[in-house]
Amino acid sequence: MSLALNTNVSGYKKGDIRNAVSFALSSAAAQARQRFEHYEGLCRQFEQKYKLSSDEFLRQFDSGSLGDEADYFDWYAAKRGLDLWRERYEILSGVSV
Repeated sequence: MSLALNTNVSGYKKGDIRNAVSFALSSAAAQARQRFEHYEGLCRQFEQKYKLSSDEFLRQFDSGSLGDEADYFDWYAAKRGLDLWRERYEILSGVSV
């Protein structure tokens, strides 16, 4: 896929604009990776504690078969965070300018 970059700043060379955008994308990808790894670690802790994969946990939680333990809500949030930041990291790390 190809995307076009439109900007209304003038007085800068295309190479300078490209470098600034590339830096911003790299920074955003690095931040997404850190968040992805943070949530991955949280999910791993829950998986070890409950001997259940996060995907299986999510299926059971969504079906209502697990109950209302506080850990489950924290795990749910961690799994959602993991999925969100993994997706963002994969997208951002695959973009080049």
